[in-house]
Order: sequence, then structure tokens, then C-alpha cells
Amino acid sequence: MTSEITLFVNPTAGRGRGARAAQPAARVLRDAGFAVRTVVGRDAPDALTRAREAVRGGTGALVAVGGDGMASLALQAVAGTEVPLGVVAVGTGNDFARATGLPVRAPVRAGRLIADALKAGSTRAVDLGRTGDRWFGSVLASGFDSRVNDRGNRMRWPTGRLRYDVAMLAELAALRPIPYLLTLDDGEPRELAATLVAVGNGPSYGGGMRMCAGARLDDGLFDITVVGECSRSTLLRVFPRVYKGTHLSHPVVTVHRARKVTLQAEGLTGYADGEPVGPLPLTAETVPGAVRVLTGGYRPLPR
Repeated sequence: MTSEITLFVNPTAGRGRGARAAQPAARVLRDAGFAVRTVVGRDAPDALTRAREAVRGGTGALVAVGGDGMASLALQAVAGTEVPLGVVAVGTGNDFARATGLPVRAPVRAGRLIADALKAGSTRAVDLGRTGDRWFGSVLASGFDSRVNDRGNRMRWPTGRLRYDVAMLAELAALRPIPYLLTLDDGEPRELAATLVAVGNGPSYGGGMRMCAGARLDDGLFDITVVGECSRSTLLRVFPRVYKGTHLSHPVVTVHRARKVTLQAEGLTGYADGEPVGPLPLTAETVPGAVRVLTGGYRPLPR
């Protein structure tokens, strides 16, 4: 393995934590004997182009510094290659890092773990989801949650997290069941009315919402969580349980497992790892062992 590695930095992650975290992480890696090259793009497409150039050039590892958005961008560069991925998780979400056992908001500890894993040649092959040419590590979301994202992204005020709280209240007021066609693997399409459908390669999204709490990164299967038709009051009662994953036992929630899923519904956008991937219909497939992660001891979650 080459001693040169690439630090892939989002300076705006976590209100500036990305820029602050890059320096101590780079220092730890250099102290461990690695040559560190830093990549910061003008915007996301430019950053991805630069990351892909580093991967093609034979970098020893791509280390994403930021949140889930940066980790997701890095996945687009390393998926399907032999270049391992490290994550220094300092964003607001960090769901992919948590799922792979990596430390969160601890850049020095993350840097040491990555350095030790590189020296030992220790990586873990984990699954990814793919829809079209887009890879995702955590969850592909559609329905109520994606509508909240759509509305929040259109709003100019308020700013920050409050924007999405306001968007959620507005979507609650407009809550209606969504007619879906859901196709699992090569089965027949199923008609259903649902509040949302989430396709989990990993267990959580949105900074710890364990919507697909039983999903594992090494079983070659998605966990597809369907929140069925429900009232506003039911949704408000069930929603807080998402953070512990106990919502899965509620009668309105069902879980399916499949290698491939097609979601069809009118007027919905799919979001993968928190980023818009396009309107439904969308087909997602699992790709076993699609990326090698420099990991802090991921263990399969119990069923």
C-alpha cells in the first residue's frame, strides 16, 4: 500500500468543524508516517472530480472529513475500487460512521484508528446500495420525510435546523396517505397506501433516526421499512420511537427484506444519504462488499 493518502475535506461541515478537524486528523496521519494530500473542491461536483482523480492515481486511501454528505460523496469515488475509505465524522448526521463503528466528533481518535488500520492492512468490506449511478451507504428515503426535505430545501426562512422543523409541521398539516407500487426482488408489484417507505442499507439516517433499525451492512439485503397509512396523532406518537428503533413493533409499521426494490409513486423525490437522487420511480439494488472501510470494529446488529 502506498504511504500517500488523500484527505477529502468539507470545510463547512458541522458549522466549520470540518475545517477544524482536518488539521488534527492530518497531523496524526503524518506522525504515523503517511504523506497526506488534501482535496477541497469549489463545490460538490468539483470535489468529486478531484477525489476520483486521486483514486485513479492510486492513493492509498480516501479519508472523508465531514458529515454524511461528505461520506456519501466519497463513496461515489471509491465504490467498486480497491481504495479503502476512512471517515473522520464531524458533521451533524454521521450515520454511516456510526454504522461502521467509527468515532464521531473525535478527529484525533479517528485519525489514529485510520492510521492503525492502514498500517495493519485492516479493512472491512461492507455493502452499499445503488440506484442508477448513485451509491448510498445508509438509507434511501421516500414519502413524508422526503417531502419535509423538499419543502425545507425550498424555504429561505427560517435558517438552520429550525427550517426543517417548520417544514415538518407544514407537511403534518397536509398529511395524506401516498399510493405506492412496491416491488421486491423480481416479485409482482404490490399496491399499498403508506406514509413513507425507507430502504435501509444501514440502520439510521437524519442523525440517529433508526428507521431501518435491523439493517446490517454485511448481509447483502436491504431492510425496507413501510410506515403505513396513519393519522397525524399516530405519526406523532410513533415518531419519537424512531430514535431507539422501537417503532418497528408498532402495528402500522412493517419491514421487508430484499436485494432489490422498486418504488413507484407520483410526485415524490427519493433522498439517499440525505441527498436528492431524483423523482420516483426508483430502483435500488444491494451490492455486497462494494466498499472497503477502515473501520473501528463494526459488528453485525442482532436481528
